[in-house]
Amino acid sequence: MIQELTERILLHVEKSGNVDTLDLVQIFNEDHQKIVGALKSIQAHDENILKADTNSVKTLQLTEEGSFMLENGSHEAVVYNSIPESGIPQAELMKTSANAKVGFSKAMSQGWIFVDKTANPPLVKKKVAEIVDTVRDNLVKINSGELKINDLPGNILTEYKKRKLLLEIVTKSFQLSKGSEFSTKLTKLETDLTVDMLASGLWKDLKFKAYNFDALGAPPARGHLHPLLKVRSEFRQIFLEMGFSEMPTNNYVESSFWNFDALYQPQQHPARDAHDTFFINYPAKSTKFPMDYLEKVKTAHSVGAYGSKGYGYDWKIEEAQKNLLRTHTTAVSARMLYKLANQPGGFKPAKYFSIDKVFRNETLDATHLAEFHQVEGVVAAVGLTLGDLIGTIYEFFKKLGITQLEFKPAYNPYTEPSMEIFCFHPGLDKWIEVGNSGLFRPEMLLPMGLPSNVNVIAWGLSLERPTMIKYGFNNIRDLVGPKVDFKMVEEAPICRLDR
Repeated sequence: MIQELTERILLHVEKSGNVDTLDLVQIFNEDHQKIVGALKSIQAHDENILKADTNSVKTLQLTEEGSFMLENGSHEAVVYNSIPESGIPQAELMKTSANAKVGFSKAMSQGWIFVDKTANPPLVKKKVAEIVDTVRDNLVKINSGELKINDLPGNILTEYKKRKLLLEIVTKSFQLSKGSEFSTKLTKLETDLTVDMLASGLWKDLKFKAYNFDALGAPPARGHLHPLLKVRSEFRQIFLEMGFSEMPTNNYVESSFWNFDALYQPQQHPARDAHDTFFINYPAKSTKFPMDYLEKVKTAHSVGAYGSKGYGYDWKIEEAQKNLLRTHTTAVSARMLYKLANQPGGFKPAKYFSIDKVFRNETLDATHLAEFHQVEGVVAAVGLTLGDLIGTIYEFFKKLGITQLEFKPAYNPYTEPSMEIFCFHPGLDKWIEVGNSGLFRPEMLLPMGLPSNVNVIAWGLSLERPTMIKYGFNNIRDLVGPKVDFKMVEEAPICRLDR
């Protein structure tokens, strides 16, 4: 089919001398892409057979919204025509059509209608006796071809595009004319020089296909690391360089006891509400707990202990047994600290870290997801202070190449004092929260069995937000989720973080 089409194109150019590929669509009754494909085939055979100059033609096409207006009239005209002579309450007018709100705004700006506030309730009335639906008239002319793209004033065209009534379609075509080696027949190009051709001298009369020494070979199929995995690898390396040990984080499902109660978070805390946490239906409850530790946690919550008054409520094991998708990896930290306090040989200073998924029942926006990664660092030693925490966090972020940090006082049920960590995002041109930090409370640590002179500093941050800063993403949904561009993953730089 292509071979036949190439010959038809060459014969037509020989006859007419000059033709546009868009004109050949009508002449040959063929798809434009097929004609362009045949042209490429001719050029691949010999680029001097035809001269092809590129043309670009802009045309207008109605969108679904534009087609709706073509049939029913513009939203403002529909609103105008829905108003009786005596007027109509605005609330009733909004029910007359699905696009009444937009139509009302446009009709008001056109000066077609007004709101009579002397009536009770106020009425929307017509301000002019009749109107001309210019928008629909223009759409009719555009659809019929009577109005071209250059016939519309720039401000009108911009408005119609903004209202999503029109699409600007750019069609590329080629103006064809005879080249220096024009011929109506395509002779087969030889690809190999054989011994027989050399011996017989036949090679002198043959045409050979030119070698393209600049052509790239086919790239080998391979996998690509997502930017999150690249930055995660850097985070992990930094933690290991700072002497931290990685915590096991393979349990996405946790009990409320380890996720909340062990962290001295009261059972009536809003974070335990289904609006903030994903609870599990099956299995709905956990039953295996270290009972002596559980009793100490219960006492600390209900009546107080270790110098604290507690929260003064009736602590219930039924709440602690509820299973959920963990809301933070601090649940893992609580397990590790309990093991540290009860290990053979007594307490020894330790530094732990984890990087894994957590789940929050969040409303999605440019900086929030319902499923994300938490990076957490925990240091347990004698006599640690807030200064140690700030210095450790600065050192950690310095290794990431991030030096613009701010700390703000905050409240956490399980840390006191507590600080939110903010980092400046150049792309968003504002400070964004990247983490939380603090010293774990005695009410959390002492029931575990840790010595009273041991303090634990901890901080947590998301993996996604620092990755957004390093890669220049302004919307987290471009980094994670169904809108991710796989080409971005393939071409993303290695992003070795600044040291």
